[in-house]
Amino acid sequence: MSKLQSPVLPGATLGVLGGGQLGRMFSHAATQMGYRVAVLDPAESGPAAEVSTHHIRSAYDDESGLLELAQLCDAVTTEFENVPAQSLRFLQQHVPVSPAPDAVEIAQSRIREKTFFVQHGIPTNHHCLVVQSADIADAFAQMSGKAVIKTTTLGYDGKGQQVCNSAQEMLKAFESFGAVECLVEDFVAFDAEVSVIIARDIHGNAEVFPVAENQHRNGILDVSIVPARVNDSITEGARKIAHQVADALDYVGVLAIEMFVVGDNLLVNEIAPRPHNSGHYTLDATNYSQFDLQVRMLCGLSPVPIELLKPVVMLNILGDLVLHEKFSWHTLMQDPHAHIHEYGKESARAGRKMAHVNFLGDDAGELLNRAEQFKQLFYPAS
Repeated sequence: MSKLQSPVLPGATLGVLGGGQLGRMFSHAATQMGYRVAVLDPAESGPAAEVSTHHIRSAYDDESGLLELAQLCDAVTTEFENVPAQSLRFLQQHVPVSPAPDAVEIAQSRIREKTFFVQHGIPTNHHCLVVQSADIADAFAQMSGKAVIKTTTLGYDGKGQQVCNSAQEMLKAFESFGAVECLVEDFVAFDAEVSVIIARDIHGNAEVFPVAENQHRNGILDVSIVPARVNDSITEGARKIAHQVADALDYVGVLAIEMFVVGDNLLVNEIAPRPHNSGHYTLDATNYSQFDLQVRMLCGLSPVPIELLKPVVMLNILGDLVLHEKFSWHTLMQDPHAHIHEYGKESARAGRKMAHVNFLGDDAGELLNRAEQFKQLFYPAS
């Protein structure tokens, strides 16, 4: 297994598996610091390939493409968690890789993730596994009268999951998912959803970004509000849990932890072994972004102290908004508080993340109003 012997410095080439917007923003951060970037992605073009030094068009499990990436790069990371863990292990034989394949593999399965939480005393909601139709009635009976069924793999942005009010409803959902292995979780009537981005280096030193309060629309992140509108106890608790999760994973890199606020308690919902949509506010509102820290952690450098420079509200710009007949960037371009990050995707479709906007100012409440007023131009019923 290849390990870093010394820090990787500007002039070196960094590899990233995945060609989406997270890879694009990683590439921006890396090239600004003086690194070259090689992207491995099966698509002919894409957001990350467009701004990288090299684009290796290859399947994520193609050893010839992976070997080409390893030979080209001084260190490799990933922009999404569904790259095969075995591919990361193959790369690790030739080049330093972070985060580690074992950590990524845990995040790839909702049941492995929940099992990890329980094993390490990390608070989460009650859950169980269902593998066949006969398991549904007993699984629902274990819950509090309302439950969520989720496929154990490949779910994101609300996909592969459904809230159920009865065992019959859950059975229909299970069958609609193809009767694949599923996780059943007790429904959480939360007061708020928050997330934390933590960056941890090879020596265990870590820095935590300000806690974000998140609101979703149709299962997809809509806005993130920073600082989160929660009390100090919740803020400190979220930061403590972030350290606990990262330490338990012996994690190297940038990690996102999503949590539910329930009264004075926190329940961990899920983790993402990469930068996260709810951390995009860091591109404008903190002294270093989550992508800056992703580069630093990959290169064996220490984390740097993080400061929130201004309150911020991050608004996701989805394809259904871009496709609206009245949509124009002009309104946002005229707003001095709006910082636009467009992802360079060739086509828009409903639910597809096309860009995000960071609204910066002195009052998070006023910024949230700005974001809501902009949305009302296209989503009058929201």
